[in-house]
Amino acid sequence: MFRNNYDNDAITFSPQGRIFQIEYASEAVKQGSVTVGLCSKTHVVLVALKRNAEDLSSYQKKIINVDNHLGVSLAGLASDARVLTNFMKRQALASKMTYGRPIPVERIVEQIGDRAQTNTQNYSNRPYGVGLLVAGVDDTGPHLFEFQPSGMTQEMVACAIGARSQMARTYLERNLDAFADCGREALVTHGLKALKESLNQDKELTVENASVGVVGWSVVDGKKGKLEGFKLYDGEEMGPLLEKALEESGGAKAEGEAEGEAQTESMDTS
Repeated sequence: MFRNNYDNDAITFSPQGRIFQIEYASEAVKQGSVTVGLCSKTHVVLVALKRNAEDLSSYQKKIINVDNHLGVSLAGLASDARVLTNFMKRQALASKMTYGRPIPVERIVEQIGDRAQTNTQNYSNRPYGVGLLVAGVDDTGPHLFEFQPSGMTQEMVACAIGARSQMARTYLERNLDAFADCGREALVTHGLKALKESLNQDKELTVENASVGVVGWSVVDGKKGKLEGFKLYDGEEMGPLLEKALEESGGAKAEGEAEGEAQTESMDTS
């Protein structure tokens, strides 16, 4: 039934120094549908691919609004994500009631990291089988964090997790230098392009299977303006965003093909 004698709980190390239940939880994240996060100097964008269990069911919610300045996207077990996001909502509310201000993004990420790591210290608990991308803004600027089932958290400029996320990461690495100076719309377009890279050839992004979350600061005369609260785009709201991303993607593809044909012609001439 078990692969070995060291995966019966989440507190026992194997002779190689591995905790197998954490690795199993990480595998659940890899099996989840892909989600992408990008961060610029003014905004943070989350883009997610939604799945439906069967043709008769609705699509699973992938991006969750935690507070006006904070949101998360998930890959893995949605039920575990619901537990963690409910905890985050309580912490955000407690910060407002106690200190009269929104909770800093790094602090709330550390709290869910500590909560997840505690599960690897008690025999009766198991790791959370979900990975999260946490996007938010505070007094120090926009932030994007990755949360892993082991409890490890790290701040990212851009990140992709889930099934076939390597293709999206390749796109992010190729365009990394452009993200810092991107505005709201340009960052969303980059996120949708990265998400499109991870799709199978027989699939397309549609208003039903894609969703976008954006939070950031408005810019007035080159200076930081008001907070633009976390906005979730879903359903028909995705139409204009997808059209723009697909138009730019199609134009870039046509330009690349034209360059390839020109190079071929020059080689034939020579």
